[in-house]
Amino acid sequence: MASVFTRIISGELPGRFVYRDEKVVAFLTIEPIAYGHTLVVPIDEVDRWTDLEPELWAHLNDVAQKIGVAVRECFGSERAGYLIAGFEVPHTHIHVFPANDMSGYDLSKVNRNPDPAEMDAAAEKLRAALGTENLA
Repeated sequence: MASVFTRIISGELPGRFVYRDEKVVAFLTIEPIAYGHTLVVPIDEVDRWTDLEPELWAHLNDVAQKIGVAVRECFGSERAGYLIAGFEVPHTHIHVFPANDMSGYDLSKVNRNPDPAEMDAAAEKLRAALGTENLA
C-alpha cells in the first residue's frame, strides 16, 4: 500500500508543494511546529533514510538546504531546524522548519489545527523565495 506521502506526490491527496524536481518534492506538513514547516521527501518510496542511494541522499539534503535558506529568509528565524524522525510515515522525509530555540525539535508540540490561510500564505512565501511559483 502506498504511503500517505506517495499519495500526496501523485496528486491523490492534496499538498501545499513548494518544490518539485524529478527525484524530490517538498511540501508543507499538515501539522506544523511553526508556519513554514516543510517536509523534503524523495519521490521514490524508501522507508529509512539510511537505505537511500548515496546520490539521492545527497540531493535530498541539497534541496533541504535550499528550503532551509528560504525558511530563514521568509519567516525571520535565527535558524532553520532540520530533523529526521520517520516513525509517523514509513517514507523518508526531512523536517525543515523555522527555529529560534530547541522547542521546534519536539514534534509532540505541533499545531494540529493550523489556519488554512496562514498555511497558504506560508507556501506562497516559500515558493516566491525558491522561484517555484508555478507549483501553486
